Amino acid sequence: MHDDRSLVESRLKRVLDERIRPAVYPESVPLEVSIWTAPGEPVPVAEGLAAPRTPIAVGDAWGAPWGTSWLTVAGTVPGAWAGRTVEALIDLGFDANMPGFQCEGLVYRPDGTPVKGLNPRNQWVRIAAPAAGGEQVLLHVEAASNPVILDYHPFLPTELGDRETAGSEPQYRLERMDLAVFDETVWQLVMDLEVLGELMAELPADGARRWEVLRAVERALDAIDLQDVNGTAAAARSQLAGVLAAPAAPSAHRISAVGHAHIDSAWLWPLRETVRKVARTTANMTALLEDEPDFVYTMSQAQQYAWIKEHRPEVYARVKKAVAEGRFVPAGGMWVESDTNMPSSEAMARQFVHGKRFFLEEFGIENQEAWLPDTFGFTGGLPQIIRNAGSKWLLTQKISWSQVNRFPHHTFLWEGIDGTRIFTHFPPVDTYNCSMKGSEIAHAARNFKDKGAARHSIAPTGWGDGGGGTTREMVAKAARLRDLEGSATVRWERPAAFFEKAEAEYAHPPVWVGELYLELHRATLTSQARTKQGNRRSENLLREAELWSATAALRTGLAYPYEELDRIWKTVLLHQFHDILPGSSIAWVHREAEATYAGLAEELEALIARAQRALAGDAAGGRELVFNAAPHARSSVPAGGAAPSTGSGSGSGSGSGCTVTARPEGGFVLANGLLSVTVDADGLVTSVVDTASGREGVAPGTRANLLQLHPDFPNMWDAWDVDQFYRNTVTDLTGADEVAVVRDSDEAVTVRVARSFGSSTAVQTLSLRAGERRLDIDTEVDWHETEKFLKAAFPLDLHTERYAAETQFGHLHRPTHTNTSWEAAKFEACNHRFVHLEEPGWGVALVTASTYGHDVTRTVRATDGGTTTTVRFSLLRAPRFPDPRTDQGLHRFRHALVPGAGIADAVREGYRISLPERRVTGSVEAVRPLVEPDHDALVVSAVKLADDGSGDLVVRVYEAHGGRARGRLATSFPLAAAVPCDLLERPWDGTRGEVAADGDGVSLALRPFELVTLRLTPAAG
Repeated sequence: MHDDRSLVESRLKRVLDERIRPAVYPESVPLEVSIWTAPGEPVPVAEGLAAPRTPIAVGDAWGAPWGTSWLTVAGTVPGAWAGRTVEALIDLGFDANMPGFQCEGLVYRPDGTPVKGLNPRNQWVRIAAPAAGGEQVLLHVEAASNPVILDYHPFLPTELGDRETAGSEPQYRLERMDLAVFDETVWQLVMDLEVLGELMAELPADGARRWEVLRAVERALDAIDLQDVNGTAAAARSQLAGVLAAPAAPSAHRISAVGHAHIDSAWLWPLRETVRKVARTTANMTALLEDEPDFVYTMSQAQQYAWIKEHRPEVYARVKKAVAEGRFVPAGGMWVESDTNMPSSEAMARQFVHGKRFFLEEFGIENQEAWLPDTFGFTGGLPQIIRNAGSKWLLTQKISWSQVNRFPHHTFLWEGIDGTRIFTHFPPVDTYNCSMKGSEIAHAARNFKDKGAARHSIAPTGWGDGGGGTTREMVAKAARLRDLEGSATVRWERPAAFFEKAEAEYAHPPVWVGELYLELHRATLTSQARTKQGNRRSENLLREAELWSATAALRTGLAYPYEELDRIWKTVLLHQFHDILPGSSIAWVHREAEATYAGLAEELEALIARAQRALAGDAAGGRELVFNAAPHARSSVPAGGAAPSTGSGSGSGSGSGCTVTARPEGGFVLANGLLSVTVDADGLVTSVVDTASGREGVAPGTRANLLQLHPDFPNMWDAWDVDQFYRNTVTDLTGADEVAVVRDSDEAVTVRVARSFGSSTAVQTLSLRAGERRLDIDTEVDWHETEKFLKAAFPLDLHTERYAAETQFGHLHRPTHTNTSWEAAKFEACNHRFVHLEEPGWGVALVTASTYGHDVTRTVRATDGGTTTTVRFSLLRAPRFPDPRTDQGLHRFRHALVPGAGIADAVREGYRISLPERRVTGSVEAVRPLVEPDHDALVVSAVKLADDGSGDLVVRVYEAHGGRARGRLATSFPLAAAVPCDLLERPWDGTRGEVAADGDGVSLALRPFELVTLRLTPAAG
């Protein structure tokens, strides 16, 4: 038997394309169309429905970039169509791009009731089934003319990413606007042939099943009269019934399909457009649920539910009904599908607090899974956070995008930095936008790495990123794949049902320890510096606002700002979405984010000032109070005073002992009795000596705080990626325009260094302060480069095989070497407030106020055979897609070099640089902290009042040094009760350490990096 599969495949493709698919709609009549274009931003539905219309015809241009047009289509169902199914076909000018990346529409009835969304794969609106004939058709379409940003040449700079620069040229032309007869038999034949054709392509060439399918397809094609497809479709289907009825093998891989539309909360569209994307998609999905009884749909991101609740209540009512029926499943339990690398400890916790609480309050649903299919890697602190939120499973898919190493498992236990393990699944279908193609289903079965021990996987099914969701075609294909020989089996199932089955069948899954590093999109740790700094500043200000407001509430009775803090937290969490905080969205998104962060900072500063004013007393008292929001005491503050952690102390006293001396060869020596720092004539640091040990921190023959410039033109994904070859070319910025002393006092000494390069300038100040073993470096860059990468290098005289980088509720270790491809792939990584390196007995910390990306390399010196370990902070990039002017303009950074630092010093200095003291004049001597640990490793990450308004104090504490810590958390108020809680402030028995309360404190014994949330009830009176 010769292999004639290719001939059959070619024949099948042509007959489908040219005869069968066109016959799905055998008869049609045109609709009348009229239009009104909103003059600015989208208008309320009632205004759009009532606005005057003007005629428009198929072929006419419409839609300026980011505009909104209201179309009205009208017609009459011909009487001859009585008894047949009739649909309206509305093509706004769609092209071959996927849904969500071009124009879209939402259809309304005349009374304003939403019907469904329109996109390239969903252009139909059911009018009648069956029609009586003579029905009057009147529909309104809210059409969004969103421009195509990710086009066929996806990385070319474009001004279309911001309404301010996009222009007014129409983007689209109306295409088909018809009433048409829908022939369901022909449509079902299309589904039969697509499923079998796709299956045939995946079956073994010499297998009997492939030939059975091939011959059945041949017989079906023979049965079709190409001049009368509609009249012969049923006969063709009868030729396929046998092969479609053959059941799958008992050993077939089992796929749990779940309807899905991964909707990016912002990306190549602004936040306001996502509100409408969610409405379009959920309108479609609730309609599909009504038509398809087996179908199940899931949607994550509580923020998106909140949007439609506020802006499209009619759609939300349909969603709530479907949720109550168990068909529309809220997933994930997070406010948004956030980045997980960069959000702070508290922010990552609050993603689950606000997400899970929304689903509980709105739907009575307790999510057990974290749902993050598209996030760019996963921090080692996340498993503990998931567990503390009361969840136990994680789904993601993005690790399949890694460029170098293939992850060895699809189902496994993921162990975080504290030892918490989470049952985790990566769908082997390798997409969160499965469309039920045979190639996808076959790939999932072949690709599944846990064969023999497990046999279940999940397939999130539907158009995503820009929304769209599952189509009726996908549901039809899934029905045929439910039990089909040669294929994996497919069942629609809720995520929880999948996880329960997968966990039950896999009693001893493999364990993966530490972060889930994505070997791609590493530059998202640096792109859009203003967005990242706005996030970090907001996190720090929220900590302060909660701390001082809680303190003022318990000390003075000042009202706690529950509503303001709730709203601000949700806004900050929204902007941690995995295309906003990573800097990979269009210019519009980041321009709005910068303005939003500025507004939040103003609000939070006002809340902090209000609380501190109440605590400090009468300003006329003349006492200077130093408020310290950091979790460690400040025992020696330049220009005077000391303050306990999370409290305030006197501002009296002053520091002393700083000197600056000019060097004959140029430059200066700065000293404060703890450090001696040499700055050369180029303004670079050639020596940092820790006075106590006499140890030099800077590697011989090198210079630290060296700004370095690289070309930066990755192979793909400009804002997302930095490829390793960028290191091949580097320019050291050694030329100085100015090196001068700008402060010389007992309290502090400062050298100012100014440089110019390309079209940019950099001004740095290097400062030593009295009583502090830390060199502070403040950098101001006026950045006007294109496709360049700016780093700050610190070559250290340290020999170590690993280093520590802070992450949520602790730190993780990464290698400094590249023994394997796994280590070599981590050439750009994330830190929060510090990077720490040490040899036994001596180390160095580099701390940062707002820089996330960094790299660490090691070399052996030819001069003395010693090891130089270089840490480089990533400061700025200049990609041109999707924002052609990324990061242009003025930026400020704060870093510090801390020689002689142990891990405790790194933790402490990281908090201090992020949470500077505040000075307030008042009448009281001090404000005692509400809670105060007696062990440095017990770090308080949050102090706030309980969200339920009970007046209880919620305190979150974690072990920060990576060891065991036994200590006491003293309270400055009589304590009636102390209850360990989960992140949602509910009593919880999941704490592994010891917690014991007495009258004025809580004794704690925590394991490495263990997190505990305590609910403290003040005693009455």
